[in-house]
Amino acid sequence: MHERSASPFCPLDLVALRQKRGVSLEQIAEATKISVGYLKAIEEGRFERLPGGIYDLNYLRQYARAIGLEAEVLLGYYRKATAEREPPRAEESRGKFRPWLRGPASLLRNLI
Repeated sequence: MHERSASPFCPLDLVALRQKRGVSLEQIAEATKISVGYLKAIEEGRFERLPGGIYDLNYLRQYARAIGLEAEVLLGYYRKATAEREPPRAEESRGKFRPWLRGPASLLRNLI
């Protein structure tokens, strides 16, 4: 039996769910064309190891489908986990002096 605690962001033990379904990582990889490494990262909740962007969401949906889990459940945990490492939004960086973004006219005015 596989003993492992669930990820702090995902209280579900994805490994146990997959094993209960009788599916190996290799079978999921073959069916979905997702590497075993990425599948392991999903099971461990190590989303920073995924390629990013739309690929993450697609991989999570396919993995959830393969183990018989509602995709939105897994996506919810993913969103919670990745919310802590999102880069600052554009609104937060406004007001910082960045002359290279102001255009040629303002640069010339500053030189004169």
